[in-house]
Amino acid sequence: MAKRTKLEIIRDILKLIQDNHNIKPTPLLRRSGLSSSRFKQYYLELLEKEFVKKVDGKSKHVVLTERGFKFIEKYQTIINFIDEFEL
Repeated sequence: MAKRTKLEIIRDILKLIQDNHNIKPTPLLRRSGLSSSRFKQYYLELLEKEFVKKVDGKSKHVVLTERGFKFIEKYQTIINFIDEFEL
């Protein structure tokens, strides 16, 4: 399996959050395929860049922000462009 790029990892984490509503950080870590230290770096960066936010309620979970949804959309546009022109 090829090593994922930073953008692929970010996209994968954001897609996990999008596909698994009300996901908590620990299950997100397990599904991300990253070590806990690498996951923490990406998770903190996503919070800092406001791609995701923590929601407090009975249990703390993570949701995408508008910026996170926009990243996924733009990322897919770029991938479609690359595929269309066979780059």
